[in-house]
Amino acid sequence: MTEIVPGRRGRDRLRSVLAPLGVAAITAAAFAYVGAVDPNQSGHYPTCPFLYLTGFYCPGCGTLRAMHALGHADVVSALGLNPLAVATVPFLVFWWGRWALRSWQGRPARTSLAHPAYIWGLLGVVIAFWVMRNTTFGHFLAP
Repeated sequence: MTEIVPGRRGRDRLRSVLAPLGVAAITAAAFAYVGAVDPNQSGHYPTCPFLYLTGFYCPGCGTLRAMHALGHADVVSALGLNPLAVATVPFLVFWWGRWALRSWQGRPARTSLAHPAYIWGLLGVVIAFWVMRNTTFGHFLAP
């Protein structure tokens, strides 16, 4: 017969949410750092290697400056720097919340982040964004 330990379920719940809470803490620390240390001033962050080597913008170019703008509640500037990065923030928060809730409820973690069709679709959007921001047609997408 198994022994029931009072309060064990609460400790199990806490232990199960340590990973989501750890990710949230690391993300908050990184976001706070980027919000405090301005990426618009040279010398604080390295240059994008893709931009440096090719002269073309990668899909991530402007993301640090966009997150800095979001940290200062300047959504319009953030969208002007990297609209794709800003658009992904709500999805990342949703997936993190779903993971934290499943962990708290003691439900098993999902084996995949999303259905493969969604992942391939996201890859297509990133590639299209990458190409468009380097053309004269999509110059408004450049940081």
